[in-house]
Amino acid sequence: MKGGYEMNDRYQTPLAERYASKEMQYIFSPDMKFKTWRRLWIALAETEHELGLPITQEQIDELKAHKDDINYEDAKRREKEVRHDVMSHVYAYGLQCPKAKGIIHLGATSCYVGDNTDIIIMTEGLKLVRKKLVNVIDELSKFADKYKAQPTLAFTHFQPAQPTTVGKRATLWLNELVMDLEDLDYVLSTMKLLGCKGTTGTQASFLELFNGDQDKIRQIDGKIAEKMGFDACVPVSGQTYSRKVDTRVLNVLAGIAASAHKFSNDIRLLQHLKEVEEPFEKSQIGSSAMAYKRNPMRSERMASLADFVISDALNPAIVSSTQWFERTLDDSANKRMSVPEGFLAVDGILDLYLNVVDGLVVYDKVIIKHMMAELPFMATENIMMDAVKAGGDRQELHEKIRELSMIAGKRVKQEGLDNNLLELIAAEPMFGVTLEELQSKLDPMKYVGRSKEQVDEYLANVIKPILDSNKEELGMKAEINV
Repeated sequence: MKGGYEMNDRYQTPLAERYASKEMQYIFSPDMKFKTWRRLWIALAETEHELGLPITQEQIDELKAHKDDINYEDAKRREKEVRHDVMSHVYAYGLQCPKAKGIIHLGATSCYVGDNTDIIIMTEGLKLVRKKLVNVIDELSKFADKYKAQPTLAFTHFQPAQPTTVGKRATLWLNELVMDLEDLDYVLSTMKLLGCKGTTGTQASFLELFNGDQDKIRQIDGKIAEKMGFDACVPVSGQTYSRKVDTRVLNVLAGIAASAHKFSNDIRLLQHLKEVEEPFEKSQIGSSAMAYKRNPMRSERMASLADFVISDALNPAIVSSTQWFERTLDDSANKRMSVPEGFLAVDGILDLYLNVVDGLVVYDKVIIKHMMAELPFMATENIMMDAVKAGGDRQELHEKIRELSMIAGKRVKQEGLDNNLLELIAAEPMFGVTLEELQSKLDPMKYVGRSKEQVDEYLANVIKPILDSNKEELGMKAEINV
């Protein structure tokens, strides 16, 4: 903001302006970054104090007193002079903490604050993604349960196939999200800090500081990890943590994006069929030219953001594969963009996903109309089996049904008339069945197999344990921008 007005004379990322939540934006904000740097400097000073270096409690208390009131202007002025962001913030912190000035960053390299902070921020980002993912799973499970007995045409190759139920189809979307949650939980469980390992990962500076006391040096990483809320630091490293960690993290995000994209595709196709529709607000405009339109813009936005995240996952893969020896700096500019933007985009995707599922509209009469137009074709297998039981020849019956199906299909496609397959079958003496008897077979629920039971079993055996173990995470409502 400048003088109360937005700054409209420069680029503003739509990820922040339109898509990502305030919570995710804060995780990747300068405040989060630089406050974490100061927490890491405090953790280092406390560890060195505990292990016997001449650092006083008074110095540590002074650092703690100023851990959150960052003097940004002092840091910016210093960076213009020294061209080094970490040393600029060491200097600025020292201005506020004159007694502790001489021991800030003692024995550490820039990667001590930079890389450990990156791990902390990605971990917090994954936790927020996880919370939103669990809430989407919860909302989608409610939808699946509500419509578990609503028959609908299933599609293979987007051609009408043996019916399913609306709820059963929702479990397909659900199960992909469950797989994503499993992947996310695994990666979260492997997140480790870099620790404090020095310029090439050998802890040579600490060997000097502690006069070669190996036992004390071995304790440094564990103490820092504990103070920062982690179980451990990586066992070995160069100057940085392996950039393969970023690849793992972005692959999880890309997996979530792919699942959301698949869902959004299906919703858009169903909306075209007028069977299921995403939320459409009372005053929402679908098209600037065609006032009657109700475009699936939220699902389209999900797909658009998902394309970005899926392609973004290539960035850390390239970066990690091209690092030289103990470190190079050609990762820095790429990481600054690819990692935060991947998180911000997935955050927006999950907010949209939750919003769409929460407001999905199911048009059951349209669904049944479409099903009844196709059901005669799908009933033919049962009709043929009944005729075989009555003494008919299976191969002759199959050929006759094929011929009659072609005639009925031509009538529907070329003449635009109703499907008269049942009438044609009833007129054939070889089937020995009346039209009324055939029509009695057209109960859609006879053709959905175990769809309803599968939904019940899936929700009970897979989804309920997930939701029961994550009750504290539930209850989110997605707020999306226009």
